[in-house]
Amino acid sequence: LFIIFISKGGRKVETKLTEGKITKSLLLFSLPMILGNLLQQLYNVADTFIVGKYLGSEALAAVGSSFTLMTFLTSIILGLCMGSGILFSMLYGAKEIDKMKVSFFVSFIGVGIISILLEGICIVAINPILVFMNIPTDVYQITYDYLIIIFIGIFFTFIYNYFASLLRSLGNSKIPLIFLAIASIINIVLDIFFIVSLNMGVSGAALATLTAQIFSALGIMIYVLVFKKELLPQRQHYYFDKEIFKKIKDYSLLTCIQQSVMNFGILLIQGLVNSFGIITMSAFAAAVKIDSFAYMPVQDFGNAFATFIAQNKGAALESRIKEGLKAAIKAATIFCLIISCLVFIFADKLMMIFIDPSKHEIIRQGVEYLQIEGVCYLGIGCLFLLYGYYRGIGKPGISVVLTVVSLGTRVLLAYLLAPVFATTAIWWSIPIGWFLADFIGIVYGIKKEDWL
Repeated sequence: LFIIFISKGGRKVETKLTEGKITKSLLLFSLPMILGNLLQQLYNVADTFIVGKYLGSEALAAVGSSFTLMTFLTSIILGLCMGSGILFSMLYGAKEIDKMKVSFFVSFIGVGIISILLEGICIVAINPILVFMNIPTDVYQITYDYLIIIFIGIFFTFIYNYFASLLRSLGNSKIPLIFLAIASIINIVLDIFFIVSLNMGVSGAALATLTAQIFSALGIMIYVLVFKKELLPQRQHYYFDKEIFKKIKDYSLLTCIQQSVMNFGILLIQGLVNSFGIITMSAFAAAVKIDSFAYMPVQDFGNAFATFIAQNKGAALESRIKEGLKAAIKAATIFCLIISCLVFIFADKLMMIFIDPSKHEIIRQGVEYLQIEGVCYLGIGCLFLLYGYYRGIGKPGISVVLTVVSLGTRVLLAYLLAPVFATTAIWWSIPIGWFLADFIGIVYGIKKEDWL
């Protein structure tokens, strides 16, 4: 009944990105994606808030480290789904619907198999993974207890993100938002019930997240199967097409590499942070949540921009692509400047959302991180637009190069300078990597894509 209600209430949910005012189209399409991803972050933020308040700093450190790992693992699946979505957008823009359906069949089977293998590997190799992450012995067991449940959700992460990418590629970003909104409420309610009422500890937080993931995955899949049958392949589309497979491989694998390399670098930073002890781990866990919320909107705007570029590329509307680039730069710049000011000014208040005010050293380290990152959000905003642009025009390899430059610089500087300048060096290495990658991406665009 719930899914029927959504269908009847959201019949006009597609946004045509190949026509109309560019800025308005981009904002209308990206807003549900922004809200949806912010809600998705609530999965871990709810864990962080409740765990920090009720279970203490050790549990917070365990959940925080797990968040970084799961972000990396999710990025592998998300990259594969996003890459397929870019191809869907191009074929949709070119009105090659039959090819789009064959692409759906080929990519769904391929990404599904990879997701199942990834989940199995994580469960079997959980102990080596924890050792690689430098998890301290006093939080090792609770981190294990949390992750062994969270890993089960990897397959459901694939189901949700695949069908969400399909809908978004056609301009429908509202339905994925609805299912995430309900899932987020489920997650928060169950967090309180399992942790506070049943006293299940970090396992309760993990179980709440898993339940919410199952709901969002099954809900969006049933919606598409029942009410969007015209998007799905029929029997005549069930075959292996070499040309389509090559395109899926190029888009999905390169986008996956770009996403996973980005988050693997973050995972390496997490390992370095863990070496400084539980206080720094707790500060980093809380600050990263705030950081993610701060620049998440511009990240999703960049993903929406990729769909805009891909649809117009498929429709051969080159002049609209250039106008869209100008509009996207203006919107992202305004947002980044505003959010930088807010995070810099209110860094201590934001930290105290997750950390007890009496934990002065944890708050101090978190504030230092946020104020260094906070003045540099324009760098990450520009980088997300570059990622979206190059994926959208069919050059995901450039996005990979920019990611390697950004993360390589970050990890290299952090590991070289942290022994001398401690955590301050880790915090500064991040924006330096952003701006270096921005410079390379802009120069390439001017020389090879005729931006000027």
